[in-house]
Amino acid sequence: MIVYGSSMSPYVRKVLAFAAEKGLDFELKSLGLQADDPDFRAASPFGLMPAFRDGDFRLSDSTAIVTYMEAIKPDPALIPAEPRARAMTIWWDEIADTKFVPCMAKMFFNRIVCPLFLKQEGDLAEADRAEREDLPKLLDFLEPRVPESGYLVEDRLTLADIAIVQPFANFGHVGAGVDAARHPRVAAYVAEIQARPSIAPWIERERAFFAKVGYEPNR
Repeated sequence: MIVYGSSMSPYVRKVLAFAAEKGLDFELKSLGLQADDPDFRAASPFGLMPAFRDGDFRLSDSTAIVTYMEAIKPDPALIPAEPRARAMTIWWDEIADTKFVPCMAKMFFNRIVCPLFLKQEGDLAEADRAEREDLPKLLDFLEPRVPESGYLVEDRLTLADIAIVQPFANFGHVGAGVDAARHPRVAAYVAEIQARPSIAPWIERERAFFAKVGYEPNR
């Protein structure tokens, strides 16, 4: 199995973590923005990350990829079979993809991607606005919904947890951490899930990269 993309993408990191939790053997083929690698393009016609190949089977979109992984290796079940639990898991995955990631992207793109990779000035006003106005609302939404168990669905790890924590690594990269005084449940939850062996090494690798290039968010 080959996963194409960069772990700095929360969508790519979601697939990498899901595969690791499944115990699947895979290789990450690291690619940058606008990659024209022919194998990547064959799997992702629109050039979006992640892309995926398993033998002669090619696929893109993180949710589609993890759905395939769940089907070929049902144990451990990370997408529950029970109807309501399955629906809630997919709902959380969608919330991550359509609410948390777009908020993160406004900060990550303008504070990191633009100056570091595109060598151009980002819209720091947009980034600051997202941190000041958008992020607190999302954290307020999540805070009361984190169960005592520390897992969003069925009191165990599922795709819901794997998906929802990925943008938080990027929030950290841009200096927009969770205030534990205001959102203690979210802070503890994110720290616990991010510490898993399936996720922590990727985040540490990204932090090491930023340290190596001497990058600090332009706030």
